[in-house]
Amino acid sequence: MANIDLLRKNLEAKGYTTSHFATAKEAADYLNSQLDGTTVAFGGSTTLADMGLYESLSEHNTVFWHWKGNTPADAAQAEYYLASVNGVSENGELINIDGVCNRVSETLFGHKKVYFVIGANKIAPDYDAALFRARNTAAPLNARRLNKNTPCATGNEIKCYDCKSPDRVCHALTVLWTAPGGAAYEVVIVDETLGY
Repeated sequence: MANIDLLRKNLEAKGYTTSHFATAKEAADYLNSQLDGTTVAFGGSTTLADMGLYESLSEHNTVFWHWKGNTPADAAQAEYYLASVNGVSENGELINIDGVCNRVSETLFGHKKVYFVIGANKIAPDYDAALFRARNTAAPLNARRLNKNTPCATGNEIKCYDCKSPDRVCHALTVLWTAPGGAAYEVVIVDETLGY
């Protein structure tokens, strides 16, 4: 079981604000209270989709999401950006793997505030385990969801095959060792399984 108190302590020491909720509904209610009458963009995230955040935030904000018909470039104009991660260590390293790289680029620069929403299933005890999770659980499951023609999507075993397929979903890896400068960052932790 993840040590969420340790994770929060380490994230806060690295410059992040943290919040912690028992349920996705509580986290969604919190985000709806924080984001009102503004512009919000989403990174590709089954976590955010599972929470119904696009629908609820769209009732009182302008929301951009390429999954809902906007282009990835539309996200650049939003004040706030929401995403998840593919793995996070209890030490506070946030790991994302991306194919198009719009999600990872938007989390690094250009917004007033970035929120990372993380289900408890994404927390690993250390950096190596978080990286392994990102490469061998999250990326293959996303490739399967997207019906990619890659060994991780079509093979019997869910794992990274380090393929050379142009269809691969893992062109870039980012590791946030600490909160980047130039924006505020908050990690919203939920005690439920969310996303991949």
